[in-house]
Amino acid sequence: MFVQSVSELTQKTREILAAGPLSVDLAIARVIDEAFESSQFDSVDEGELKASVRRALVGLGEIERFLGDPEVEEIWLNSPKEVFVARQGKTFRTDLSLTEVEVRQLVERMLRASGRRLDRSEPFVDATLSDGSRLHVVIPDVTREHWAINIRKFPPKILTLENLVGLGVMSWPVADYLKAEFLAGTNILVSGATQAGKTTLLCALLDVGSETERLLTVEETFEIRTNYVDVVALQARQANLEGVGEITLRKLVREALRMRPTRLVVGEVRQAEALDLLIALNSGIAGLCTIHANSASEAIAKLKLLPLLAGENIPSMFVNETVDRTVGLVVHCVMDSKGHRRVSQVLKNSGSWHEVHFEV
Repeated sequence: MFVQSVSELTQKTREILAAGPLSVDLAIARVIDEAFESSQFDSVDEGELKASVRRALVGLGEIERFLGDPEVEEIWLNSPKEVFVARQGKTFRTDLSLTEVEVRQLVERMLRASGRRLDRSEPFVDATLSDGSRLHVVIPDVTREHWAINIRKFPPKILTLENLVGLGVMSWPVADYLKAEFLAGTNILVSGATQAGKTTLLCALLDVGSETERLLTVEETFEIRTNYVDVVALQARQANLEGVGEITLRKLVREALRMRPTRLVVGEVRQAEALDLLIALNSGIAGLCTIHANSASEAIAKLKLLPLLAGENIPSMFVNETVDRTVGLVVHCVMDSKGHRRVSQVLKNSGSWHEVHFEV
């Protein structure tokens, strides 16, 4: 009932704004004053109602209450009436119910500042929201009927290795070891499943060198946050409506090498950009990246496979030797059934790969 009332009041406010020059807040106040005078809302908090209407008009609607909740890690919509959130790795269905029109208006507002597009010719979109959250949208007929939306939130502050020790992600010996490897210029691959904490760990590692290095980051959408004094962040770009103007991760990795990086980071390697990353690491630049994998050994195998997607003329022997020569450490992250994230495995390359064991 409350959500329906907000929708009705929002529409009335839009009509008032369209009729003449009036500020948003004054228009909202007029509509809600009239509603309360007619005794339409006897048990509703007036301030909460005004805030909800304002969010619907100029913000992100009722989704904002989840974006503002520090315990919510991710929000997703399977349909207008199926809205879920993740808290501490566990899934909860919310009481939020929207309309198809509200969902489309929500996506339009979220994409407005990103320059990204979404239509039948380009039914997928990735974008970064103003608060740093990552947006992913898929529309029919790729989905069966409804727009599918995911909003991945990130911690309000950059977590350090010390913070991760406090959260139980790793022990002090593991943190000290990773810090020493980072400072030594070791090329580090962070692996794990979705939501295992790969990007969080990558950002914590970067904090170690934030005062002394020049950092170049390359991503599909901006996710990496860092305290680096000297940093340039690069983001890929989709083609425009004419099918031109695309900037791929492969292109960005090559461009980053011309920008005098001390350390190069690829947010996530998924396809042929793995080849360009390996070539960059082979030139002596220290690097980090994340990769989806079920174990540290599978991460290495996948990194040896992805460069082959760059073309038939890429010899697998060259790729295998380059991975073994350039990647020095694999740190694997997991999330258990209770939603707790931790570093489960560290593989070190000392001429051959072996697992590093730490005293408990």
